[in-house]
Amino acid sequence: MLTGKQKRYLRAKAHHLKPIFQVGKEGVNDNMVIQVNEALEKRELIKITILQNCLADKEDIARELVAGTDAELVQIIGGIIVLYKESLEHKAIELP
Repeated sequence: MLTGKQKRYLRAKAHHLKPIFQVGKEGVNDNMVIQVNEALEKRELIKITILQNCLADKEDIARELVAGTDAELVQIIGGIIVLYKESLEHKAIELP
């Protein structure tokens, strides 16, 4: 569980990142969860865009991704989800 200070730090780090995944009409599937998990292992902090044609609620999508990847939800703002998961091999972010 991230503290408020850690979330603030991660939000600042994520500000300049570009989203690397998009959730569309189909929502979240198993293959997407696997790819997001692999990206989290490499990068630790990622952004995911929810497209306007997506029928699912953004909180539900975030919950599915967090549950499937064991990541921490940093932020949901507009159509963007920010996720963090500490990497085992590529540790780059040092939390305060």
